[in-house]
Amino acid sequence: MRKTIIAGNWKMNNTRKEARELASELAKALKGKSGLPEVVLCPPFTSLADTVDAVKGAPVAVGAQNMDYHDSGAYTGEISPQMLLELGVTYVLIGHSERRQLFGETNQTVNLKLKAALKQGLIPIVCVGETLDERENNLTDAVVSRQTAAALENIDLEALKPLVVAYEPVWAIGTGKVCESAEANRVIAIIRNTIANCKPGAANLAEQTPILYGGSVNAKNSVELLTQPQIDGGLVGGASLKVDEFLSIIEAGQKRLVALGARA
Repeated sequence: MRKTIIAGNWKMNNTRKEARELASELAKALKGKSGLPEVVLCPPFTSLADTVDAVKGAPVAVGAQNMDYHDSGAYTGEISPQMLLELGVTYVLIGHSERRQLFGETNQTVNLKLKAALKQGLIPIVCVGETLDERENNLTDAVVSRQTAAALENIDLEALKPLVVAYEPVWAIGTGKVCESAEANRVIAIIRNTIANCKPGAANLAEQTPILYGGSVNAKNSVELLTQPQIDGGLVGGASLKVDEFLSIIEAGQKRLVALGARA
């Protein structure tokens, strides 16, 4: 059974004080609960240590929103994998569409960051997805396949075991638009097939890799999204900033786990 993961990407929101309060409230609500999906919070760099401290003892992991692929050096403003690990971070987002669109990240830098994250023992969530223009020109399948294959290039199968992928159609991020659940499921199947064909013997990797959906996920649409067989969780933006709404999405993840257990 693949992991079900509910990850909250706080983006450039929350001061240290606000992050600690939000993380503490969420941790309090989840402490002692069983049957939960993997819950991950991705605050800004400045709030990572506070968030790690706030969720101690709760079934919540912490992830960074980005990292550099170098270990150290003259890279002003960048953060290395080792710096994240020292803070207690276990996950890292790689290649989020906002990083690609606004900060010039490419398939090549995504590949380099994935290699560095895996080498240092961080769990990578690699983001792929098409723009509105690409979707309207029927390029969705080609774009997500190309981005996925490029991310995994020249990485051994064994090293890729911790891999998590997130399908985030760019046109649905922060817009209130959500990809229809059946269509999201179809595209995620394309991503899974791309992983299976990325190198010889990768079929098992593809079946074991959690693939999340990201793009205006909220309490209302999360249940329908998470009933789809290929969608293993959510990469949640704005809704992760509201404890009650994020808890509802986590509950949808719990329901998915129950359903999977019933079918097993």
